[in-house]
Amino acid sequence: MREQQAACVGHVHLKVADLERSIAFYRDILGFEVTQRYGEAAAFLGAGGYHHHIGLNTWHSKASNPPPEGHTGLYHAAFLYPDRKSLANVLKRVMDAGVDLDGAADHGVSEAVYLRDPDGNGVELYRDRAPEDWPRDAQGDLAMVNVPLDVPALLAEAD
Repeated sequence: MREQQAACVGHVHLKVADLERSIAFYRDILGFEVTQRYGEAAAFLGAGGYHHHIGLNTWHSKASNPPPEGHTGLYHAAFLYPDRKSLANVLKRVMDAGVDLDGAADHGVSEAVYLRDPDGNGVELYRDRAPEDWPRDAQGDLAMVNVPLDVPALLAEAD
């Protein structure tokens, strides 16, 4: 009998107003690599040799504005970094680029920072703790939390 694998998120594809600006954000600040371009209208970026984790296009959004508050749509896309040092390094690049944080949280299972890309899309940058370090209640069930993350302590671990 063949084992079934769990589904996972393969990529997020975003409508953007300015392709070059968005490529610069996801490549130069967040650390993804451009893997494919379709002229001046679309690009795909990946990490670790994967074909793409992020799609960007201006097919129906070139030079347009973000949707207004209070409307449905993407809350945020979350990007998992392999360890705390990697998260610290990307956070340093974010801060050095002058990108404001929307927040930063310790969820017990993970540490996360929240920000917006140049088109106002929510972005979460995070790292997971080892499963054996996840908080559990008396019954052994997962007990995630939402407490402030010590951003200066995280930044102190950056190169």
